[in-house]
Amino acid sequence: MEVRKDRQRQRLFSAASAVFARMGYADATAEAIAREAGMSKATFYVHFDNKEDCIVALFDVSSHAVLSGLREAVGALPDDPPTRYRAAVAAFLNALAAFPNESQTLLVEIIGAGPKAIERRDRVLAAFAGFIDEINEADAARGLVARIPSFEDAFTIVGATVELASRQLRTGRPDTLADLEPVIERLVFGMLEAAAAAAASEAAAAAPA
Repeated sequence: MEVRKDRQRQRLFSAASAVFARMGYADATAEAIAREAGMSKATFYVHFDNKEDCIVALFDVSSHAVLSGLREAVGALPDDPPTRYRAAVAAFLNALAAFPNESQTLLVEIIGAGPKAIERRDRVLAAFAGFIDEINEADAARGLVARIPSFEDAFTIVGATVELASRQLRTGRPDTLADLEPVIERLVFGMLEAAAAAAASEAAAAAPA
């Protein structure tokens, strides 16, 4: 029974992402999602209280999968920060490109899904920023890169990346998500260079005359 319910839930997630992406959150209904999944509306309500509960659950599962993928991509290259950072950017954008319906739902439609969804979105973005801050702190402690000044700097990287990806999904600009890789890399490495310059300036100011 549990295996059957899990399969049903996965089918409903796939159907929900397709319906949300095609119709928009406001016009999507539980009935439309159930029909897309080839199930009854009653089955939908076995798994979710309403469409908001569905999109929040989908957001939780998908964001966990993406963050796990980023950790794996970064962990594979522990002694080469620039290569690891590029791998993380590529892994994130590749995940979005591989699942366009889910990406549209989680980056665009989630914003109109109510206060619970927004609260969850904010929490997940903070988790991604914490991941970046954690990696930078470890690399800086080993003397491999400069330490970025604050958690808000890490959140800036996440916020800019999410907004750039959301814009691409909504407008098709630039042509592909992969075209955003050099843009995001310039942001990340520019921030690291600025942090290094600031640290050097502080060290010079503190040095004996």
